[in-house]
Amino acid sequence: MSDAHSTVLVIDDDPALRASIGRLLRSLDLDAQLFASISEFLESDPPNGPTCLVLDVRLPGASGLDLQRELAMTNQEIPIIFITGHGDVPMSVQAMKGGAIDFLTKPFRDQELLDAIQLGLSRDRARRENEEALVALRERFASLSPREREIMIQVARGRLSKQIAGDIGIAEATVKVHRSRLMRKMNAHSLLAFIRMAEKLQLVAEEPQRCATEATLAVVVR
Repeated sequence: MSDAHSTVLVIDDDPALRASIGRLLRSLDLDAQLFASISEFLESDPPNGPTCLVLDVRLPGASGLDLQRELAMTNQEIPIIFITGHGDVPMSVQAMKGGAIDFLTKPFRDQELLDAIQLGLSRDRARRENEEALVALRERFASLSPREREIMIQVARGRLSKQIAGDIGIAEATVKVHRSRLMRKMNAHSLLAFIRMAEKLQLVAEEPQRCATEATLAVVVR
């Protein structure tokens, strides 16, 4: 489970429990940042690596559920593991509907908490990797010429080279040259991968995307 680049944020107003969780996490080479309140947490700088949040439901002032809603509204995607000594079914349902990883009732076993943290860190790591891949994809798209971008969109819509040539008033052979060049620039090793890239970049609407996927074989043939 050890990951030196992972951070577990802990918000609990019980100093003994905070210290206990901190010792447990550090014994596994995980960075633990401990907070006594939500306000203290909000004043801190977010970690740069995979992160998850161990959050007490009942806290002075705003509750853990309030923080969950605030993070969701501001698009801060931090996996949350709720812990509480006074939980009930409606509270746990609300937490889980809000996307919580788990809802643990005190006293909980160390392994229960560690399993939930491992899941939370794995999800955040995957999210960060996807975001980094999307940034790289956007950078490759930005490197295309205006004509190459135009042709990429048309290909993703399922348009054939002959149709694209007629639409934009150039020779079909020229369209094929542009398409070959832009696929190299986009690092697309197949037309289907190329179309998936266009979908991730949201270059075409949902319906044309489906048409493009269905038209893949026809485009390859031509």
